[in-house]
Amino acid sequence: MKDPVFVIHGVAQRNREEFTSVVSSLSAAAGVDMVPVHWGDLGAREQFIDAALPTQRSDGETLRDAPGSEPPALAPVFTQVRDEAHQLAHVEAAVRDGLDAQDDDGDEDGDGGLRDLGGGGHHLDPDRIIEYVRTAWADTEWLCRTDDARLLTETGRALAHALLDEAAGDWDDAYAGLRGAGADNESRLRSLVRRRLTDLDRVAGAAVQAVGARLNHAVRSRFGPGTTRFLGDVLVYQRHQAAVHARVRQVIDEVDPDLGRGPDRPVRIAAHSLGGVIAVDMATADTPLWTDSLVTFGSQAAFFHVCDPRGGQLAPYGGGAPVHLPASLRNWTNLWEPLDVLAFAASKVFRLHDGTAPVDVPVNHRASNGMWTHSAYWDLPHVASVIGDVMRQDRSAPLC
Repeated sequence: MKDPVFVIHGVAQRNREEFTSVVSSLSAAAGVDMVPVHWGDLGAREQFIDAALPTQRSDGETLRDAPGSEPPALAPVFTQVRDEAHQLAHVEAAVRDGLDAQDDDGDEDGDGGLRDLGGGGHHLDPDRIIEYVRTAWADTEWLCRTDDARLLTETGRALAHALLDEAAGDWDDAYAGLRGAGADNESRLRSLVRRRLTDLDRVAGAAVQAVGARLNHAVRSRFGPGTTRFLGDVLVYQRHQAAVHARVRQVIDEVDPDLGRGPDRPVRIAAHSLGGVIAVDMATADTPLWTDSLVTFGSQAAFFHVCDPRGGQLAPYGGGAPVHLPASLRNWTNLWEPLDVLAFAASKVFRLHDGTAPVDVPVNHRASNGMWTHSAYWDLPHVASVIGDVMRQDRSAPLC
């Protein structure tokens, strides 16, 4: 009779009874005896996480930043890359198209047939307006950062229509009241273009911030808790590896204290997420947990080692040849789900002691799992099937 498979959970698993139930279901689906290894009580404290999360301001000061700072990138339509010629080309074309209404014979736009404003023969000059737009463009906060053709075109069209409406007005300071073409008139037109462009800029900024705030809230609500718990447990594990490893060793000793102590009695382990990192760290330590078969799913061992070498018997990864694993880790199968952003491949970074690569196995995405798939592995039949197949293989030869 084979020894049981020890199952090590990953991040954010605080409930021992719940984890025991999950392992029991996985054991039945895989057809192998399993023992849960619960270490979640040693993980990060979650009850005060909300205190560290930023909240949306409610004082109305959402558009302007501190002097010299960059506006927040709340939507992909606004970027830090500026191609003013490209931007103004769209705006200019739309302004010219919009101002063509003043020369139309009809009155489709409701501009009152603005071919002659007040009998003075003074038209809204597109060239002059474009000149004023170019002068004021760099002072916008939002519009000068977008390369979205539709937004730029609509900005130009809205500016043209606003100027035509102003020109058709009969109030005292309306542009229609400026019969001549003197310096004072041009100064008022320049000021009018700048004001309307600023108004449009503020509308664009307010709109994208409203959408961005909702998107930010949705992302935080749906993905934030899982990501936050992941980071919290990773930080705790990095500082308290010894305590977590001792817990794993304790559970194994309760089954048989000889298990994992040498090549003649290796353990079999299935591990999720950070549990896979724990299993690899222990199997490759200077005093290793001798491991015959390891199945990881949604795990980050390769990612962690590339970013920060794990030590023990592992050499750093230099970007060329893979890192050779010691004989104390005989076989490694690594499962990853394509939408799981916390799952990483192992075969490019590592080689087993016999020169073969760990086996990376993709897990098909199920639409019912939604977008956050990091916790979905436990209920996937394919995962249980792979674990069962790997753990039932007969490896009677010693590890070294």
